[in-house]
Amino acid sequence: MSMKAGLIRMAIKLTPNKLIIWVANKILKGIAELTKFRFDLDGRKLYVQTRLYGEKETIEVCLEDFAVFNDGKSYRFIIHQAKSDRLWLNNLLARIVGKAWKVPAIPPFTTLLELAAELFEAKPLGLEKID
Repeated sequence: MSMKAGLIRMAIKLTPNKLIIWVANKILKGIAELTKFRFDLDGRKLYVQTRLYGEKETIEVCLEDFAVFNDGKSYRFIIHQAKSDRLWLNNLLARIVGKAWKVPAIPPFTTLLELAAELFEAKPLGLEKID
């Protein structure tokens, strides 16, 4: 792992969840409120609990085993598991899980994609599930 990727990995791990929630709520003001957030970079798990503006109940979403990788031609993003506490959202997530989505090649962002691929490198078993 490069020194740059190692520093970013450490910064991600050291950033307090409360700070992430506060910033997200500033950005999402009037749309949604983030109530809980957990991100395990090593375990490749993301948990989010949010309340849509005007709604009383929260929505929970959990993503597991995601990766960014280069297939030789382009960068791709894949999520191997995703679930929610809402049936409609589970149906939507089922349509994107297991598919390697192509990330558009934008020249100014090529180095950032390389860094993301290094940070979220696919596990060897995860690459076998690519369609």
